[in-house]
Amino acid sequence: MNIIGSVSPVKLSGTIQRRYLWHPNLDKKCSFHKCSGSNRLESFRNSEFMGCQMKAPIWLLKDRKPRHGASPLQVFCKDFPRPELENTVNFLEAAQLSSSFCDGSRPRKPLKVVIAGAGLAGLSAAKYLADAGHKPIVLEARDVLGGKVAAWKDSDGDWYETGLHIFFGAYPNIQNLFGELGISDRLQWKEHSMIFAMPNKPGEFSRFDFPETLPAPFNGIFAILRNSEMLTWPEKVRFAIGLLPAMLGGQAYVEAQDGLTVTEWMRRQGVPDRVNDEVFIAMSKALNFINPDELSMQCILIALNRFLQSLTYIVYQQEKHGSKMAFLDGNPPERLCKPIADHIESLGGEVWVNSRTQKIELNTDGTVKHFLLSSGNIISGDVYVIATPVDILKLLLPQEWKDIPYFKKLEKLVGVPVINVHIWFDRKLKNTYDHLLFSRSCSSEFLAQKSPLLSVYADMSVTCKEYYDPDRSMLELVFAPAEQWISCSDQEIVDATMQELAKLFPDEIAADQSKAKILKYHVVKTPRSVYKTVPDCEPCRPLQRSPVKGFYLAGDYTKQKYLASMEGAVLSGKLCAQAITQVQTMGTKSSLWVFPHGIGVVRVPNSCLSMPNTLVAWEPYPETGNFAVRNAQTAMCILHQDKHK
Repeated sequence: MNIIGSVSPVKLSGTIQRRYLWHPNLDKKCSFHKCSGSNRLESFRNSEFMGCQMKAPIWLLKDRKPRHGASPLQVFCKDFPRPELENTVNFLEAAQLSSSFCDGSRPRKPLKVVIAGAGLAGLSAAKYLADAGHKPIVLEARDVLGGKVAAWKDSDGDWYETGLHIFFGAYPNIQNLFGELGISDRLQWKEHSMIFAMPNKPGEFSRFDFPETLPAPFNGIFAILRNSEMLTWPEKVRFAIGLLPAMLGGQAYVEAQDGLTVTEWMRRQGVPDRVNDEVFIAMSKALNFINPDELSMQCILIALNRFLQSLTYIVYQQEKHGSKMAFLDGNPPERLCKPIADHIESLGGEVWVNSRTQKIELNTDGTVKHFLLSSGNIISGDVYVIATPVDILKLLLPQEWKDIPYFKKLEKLVGVPVINVHIWFDRKLKNTYDHLLFSRSCSSEFLAQKSPLLSVYADMSVTCKEYYDPDRSMLELVFAPAEQWISCSDQEIVDATMQELAKLFPDEIAADQSKAKILKYHVVKTPRSVYKTVPDCEPCRPLQRSPVKGFYLAGDYTKQKYLASMEGAVLSGKLCAQAITQVQTMGTKSSLWVFPHGIGVVRVPNSCLSMPNTLVAWEPYPETGNFAVRNAQTAMCILHQDKHK
């Protein structure tokens, strides 16, 4: 037998529609299909054949001539092609906001901006401030960049991460950021599907496959209608009817649902409980690590709008890749955060690690005097930004600020506990996919409460190039809700995880390790992660510019349209940078805008708008009597309100 190649996804020419691959050491074959609409065969049925070697007898290889008109089989190690995102409205808006920092006039005196926190929000703010010609100094408390996307290398050289990070096509600011840094090729795009474990059929999965030929939301509707394993037709119809008000009511309706939990909204709309159990328990935990009886329905509706897109809006745009997922090709600190830091430093900014901000010292007028570090060092600047999680911000707030309504509202915003589990096994698990998987299983200890413990998971030895291993699987799993488990030992958490995995992999994993054995594990606990998106917390989210002169906030909990996510963190950093640059460049020339219904007269300087003479929405900013005006890029300006006469 001779080795004739190693197979990952393959590309075919000719009329071949199906082929079978035989592995020499296995007694079964693997089928793979030709992707409709292209000449690409892009996935196998399971991970067993990913990267395996094809062998054939020598006689089969001798004197073999290709058929007339047929092209040879081309083998390549490549993920799915990057979707076409550049012409979508969201991508173009994000690109225009990015370009406004580079294309604007250079400051006569660059601002020294001190930023506490080197997560995606802090790094994003620093990156765009540096693009605008300012000098950011980023202070990171730990010895690793990334914040909620941080990762560490163990003594064996293996990485373990804070969370399982997925990059969606509906993340336009992140996609622009990758392009601006020249690292778009570091995203490994997967097939356009959502894959759910079947708790009543151990070892089986149910798929929602989105056809590439249809725009959203029709591709999502088609995927739901074609799946007959999770929801019945009557359940689908009742769910669709329940969603009609959201589709017809638009953004105003979505915002009005912030006071309801997912479960309350479903019952109010007459949606069967089984829809909640089959779909939205998994979706709620994937979005915010909590169950649907806690999560605000606004969060679900916003996610559906971002990933599937609303009907009237998307027909115009012809977007279809919002729900398509990609994995980073390696550890986030090196593959994502380091390029951002390098970019900042190349433009004269600085990024410091092991520099924990201990206290915000104030001047007599209540403005920031400097940041005091735990090392005793003092860092002064022209402008100050806190880009930490909201819980850390609340610990740092000076006592003099705590009664200011802008800061007082933060009390309702609380981070949700999250646990990320990594398990290395002594063999390659066969029943996995090169994709994100929704677990939907629950341990025997929690069956009575119907409370699943695992949110999503992936076999990172298959999905990620840096973590690829042809002989052993490494499962990375999000353990949520985690509030009752955050104080448990790592061993207790792994034992509970193994009970669930035994249901997902009944032929390969047993809780007592009588089948696949654990080589090692890492458990990463985050007692306070993204803010908990419970009902009525939306009004508590602050704008990036505070009422304290020269003091700003960045973080996914601040006002931006992508909620608690990596995209939200990056966008918050851009909006923070924009607010800082606008204050410096704001001139006296303005345009006069009169709001309807006798609200008042607002003078909006054209320099504040990345699209002058364009006004889309406004919202009250009661702490100062001003208004936040949102332009077409969703950028916010704090503007003076004249009394209506």
